[in-house]
Amino acid sequence: MGILDGRTVLVTGVLTDQSIAFHVAKLAQQEGATVVLTSFGRALSLTRRTASRLPSEAVVVELDVTSSDDLNALAERVAQSAPSLDGVVHSIGFAPESALGGRFLSTPWIDVATALEVSAFSLKSLAVSCLPLMRPGGAIVGLDFDATVAWPTYDWMGVAKAALESTSRYLARDLGPQGIRVNLVAAGPIRTMAAKSIPGFEDFEQVWQDRAPLGWDLDDPVPAARACVALLSDWFPATTGEIVHVDGGVHSQGA
Repeated sequence: MGILDGRTVLVTGVLTDQSIAFHVAKLAQQEGATVVLTSFGRALSLTRRTASRLPSEAVVVELDVTSSDDLNALAERVAQSAPSLDGVVHSIGFAPESALGGRFLSTPWIDVATALEVSAFSLKSLAVSCLPLMRPGGAIVGLDFDATVAWPTYDWMGVAKAALESTSRYLARDLGPQGIRVNLVAAGPIRTMAAKSIPGFEDFEQVWQDRAPLGWDLDDPVPAARACVALLSDWFPATTGEIVHVDGGVHSQGA
């Protein structure tokens, strides 16, 4: 028996099999869960192809977290394949080009607003949309990047991650009485499709090579995925509002 045996988990953000979200879905299935994926627009066909590489091909439902129509319809769409949910994985982030790459002082509000809506507010939107299907004892897990310090080139995405962290704490407060836990996994940098869109990503690589006490493999998303799966299970029944760092220990070290 796996630690997610009999559970159903919704996983967002699966694009390619290099992503942390893909490995969360894969490990969740290996641990006994039924997995449903989300995607939308031009990425929908890519997600469906990637879903076929899972141990069991997962159903993909349409969800754009900036669309009120999609959010309002999400529970009904998921219910066609799964009558209830025990876990939700938020692996969603986006910032326009102007919000990254050292242009912090010149980024217009409209682009900042997009980064905040997609990368932070969407955690609340997703949680509320899934709430009608969530069973007591369920868990919401979001993927994070340590927002306690300023990073080179990360700019307004770093601000969005700080907002994500705060949002998770308020969700933990409001969903706790319903028996739902909300936690984040702050992973170190992984060479995913999303990472390649960050100007100066190689600067992150050097930081982790220099400062990770345990070392860090930029091509291995499995450690972060394992942390997500553990938090989705009932092995952390009294943990909520937490940020679990899976970064080789970088967050604990000084310059």
